[in-house]
Amino acid sequence: MSLNFPVGILIEVFFLLAFIVAVFTIPKENWRNLNNDLFYLFLFWFVLSILEVANPAGANILGWLKEIRSAAEYPLLIVMLYFLIFTTYKDLNNFLLIIVIISTVAALDGIKQLHLGLSRGDQAFLNSGGSITHILFGRLRVFSFYTEAAQFGASQAQMCLVALILALGPIKKKLKILLFICSALMFYGMLISGTRGALFALVPGAFLAIILSKKFKVLILGGAVAVLFLCVLKFTYIGNGNYQIYRLRSALNPEDPSLKVRMVSQQKLKDYMSGLPFGGGLGVIGANGMEYNQDKFLSKIQPDSYWVKIWAMYGIVGFTIWISMNMYILGKCCGIVWRIRDEGLKIKGIALTSGFAGILFCSYGNEVINTMPSAIIVCASLAFVYIMPKLDKELSDNKILTE
Repeated sequence: MSLNFPVGILIEVFFLLAFIVAVFTIPKENWRNLNNDLFYLFLFWFVLSILEVANPAGANILGWLKEIRSAAEYPLLIVMLYFLIFTTYKDLNNFLLIIVIISTVAALDGIKQLHLGLSRGDQAFLNSGGSITHILFGRLRVFSFYTEAAQFGASQAQMCLVALILALGPIKKKLKILLFICSALMFYGMLISGTRGALFALVPGAFLAIILSKKFKVLILGGAVAVLFLCVLKFTYIGNGNYQIYRLRSALNPEDPSLKVRMVSQQKLKDYMSGLPFGGGLGVIGANGMEYNQDKFLSKIQPDSYWVKIWAMYGIVGFTIWISMNMYILGKCCGIVWRIRDEGLKIKGIALTSGFAGILFCSYGNEVINTMPSAIIVCASLAFVYIMPKLDKELSDNKILTE
């Protein structure tokens, strides 16, 4: 007998309890942390998403209720909680430690799936329909303990980059070696996920990290390595005997059949969406579309991209607002990191900002930024970057006092 556990309600209960604890325990000055454009933008997007319940396209209200959680509610609540509760340099270090450790464990579990075999739970997932998307040409797309391979691959790419950047910071040699090992394991985890779009989490994030480093030699060397890596994938057949490398290389092939199917779907959407400037409503496309809006045209098209999903649900007006918000936030984070003086804090800011950039661009190919754990990591990363000017000042003041 299967149990349909209401995970969404459980998450909301957790948020509610956290806020109750915060109200009675955190200092009053912490509430001032909410007075920033990141919080107001997320709040604006949440209000806009609530108004989508009245979308004239007539999407089912149950689909809207389920979709608004990942689209707007959870991001707002996560950002609020981190601004209120996790506000110290120690909190930042603990956050980085936790996400690197858990992501490394996920990589090891993925390696176990591929080379040692699946657990009962893994096999049950494949037997219940997961094999359709996770067994391709007789080969497993590794998903570890994540919901599916696309999220696993994208998250591994993001955390591979984060660990690598942290390893280049001013830290002890033993910790550097450990971070390099973790980064290598997560890079392999990205490969065995079979998620081609994960490449677009790694490359844009790496380029941004190189720019934010403000080091000319690193900029030239890192840029050359990145370009060489892409050229090897694009213009050679090196490593094609390895299925994971072969599949990753197909991400750069404009003639790839999967890419062509996506282009056809997007052309259908373009024709249909021309008459829906405010979209078809939340929950009208994707999994919630198939469950609650089967009578709608949009429910019969696979978005295969969170960018496309936003366009379909909110229309070109909503998509323009959403992409403008994210580009503004990315630019703001870059500006914050650019001005940080403490070298150790700066490298952490570069890691978190580059990780956000990677997941944002990767979401063009997959639904990533709106699913766990990427949703939590991204929102928490943004909150930490926004409080870094305050942390930078505290570190500077402490350094002056100890001199």
